Amino acid sequence: MSVKALVWDKTRSKFLVIQEANSEWELPGGGLDWGASPHDDLQREIEEEMALPVEWVAPNPSYFITFKNHREHWVANVVYEARVAHTDFTPSDECVAIRFVTPAEARALPARFGNIQQLADMIEGKGK
Repeated sequence: MSVKALVWDKTRSKFLVIQEANSEWELPGGGLDWGASPHDDLQREIEEEMALPVEWVAPNPSYFITFKNHREHWVANVVYEARVAHTDFTPSDECVAIRFVTPAEARALPARFGNIQQLADMIEGKGK
């Protein structure tokens, strides 16, 4: 189970994705730590991965995504809308780049998991 952030640009036409050290693209966030709240974990992950201060996390999730990972194990992502104070990004060992993408651009990204593409479909009303 992972908690992921849906961070929109100012026009709400593009959302934030991160490039990991392996050059793959992913949604910001990470695994839910035992005993932690999704809100606390999501804020911690964004601050650790990108050094971006989180201003707000929605009280309830907006999307729930399931998919098989590269090991053929089922994974679940709970996606919360979130807002960061700024996007003055600082690269880390986990996150080397960030960018805002449209749903169409998201579908073309090299991604190890299908969560970005599924989220793009859900945003456009084409998803499950």
